[in-house]
Amino acid sequence: MYKEIDHPCVQHKLSLLRHFETDYKKFRELTTEITTLMCYEALKNLNTDNITIKTPIAEADCQIISDEVVVTPILRAGLGMLDGVLNIIPTARVGFLGMYRDEETAQPVPYYQNIPDQSSVGLNIIIDPMLATGGSMISAIDSLKKIGATNVIVICIVTCKEGISSVLDAHGNIKIYTASIDSHLNEKKYIVPGLGDAGDRLYGTY
Repeated sequence: MYKEIDHPCVQHKLSLLRHFETDYKKFRELTTEITTLMCYEALKNLNTDNITIKTPIAEADCQIISDEVVVTPILRAGLGMLDGVLNIIPTARVGFLGMYRDEETAQPVPYYQNIPDQSSVGLNIIIDPMLATGGSMISAIDSLKKIGATNVIVICIVTCKEGISSVLDAHGNIKIYTASIDSHLNEKKYIVPGLGDAGDRLYGTY
């Protein structure tokens, strides 16, 4: 399953994010803001418990999130989305998956993994601004499932049909949330029109 989040606030900020004149400071800020807004939709099915609390006036029946959540950015660009998720779920634990793309084969090359124990986790969120070929995301989902993850969602800012199809062909039960499904991948396997290199634009390494 995949969902394109077309909320006007998300789309406005995405337009600014795409612009080639947006500097790395503003790019980081927009990435955080877009991620936070997307979380409202992506996390609407979190499980809750009913509780009763006492206000200054009277008792009130309320709800609190009961799921333990782990958010795992794919390094390095995924780090740019981390604060956006933690703004919504500050109690989430954080895992890390390090991968880079072999520019000749366009295949992911893992180099680091540190993910919290899955014994009590209710939801895993994998974050990466760009879901292009799907190779890195498939590898990330594989890594989580190997250590016991059962409920995994993906939040990305920009993707394309090719990337969505690849991920869902490999992991049909995954839910993908994105701000945009772009036109296609070019011959270098970059998303068109895309964002450019999200990692470089986040950290000013261009």
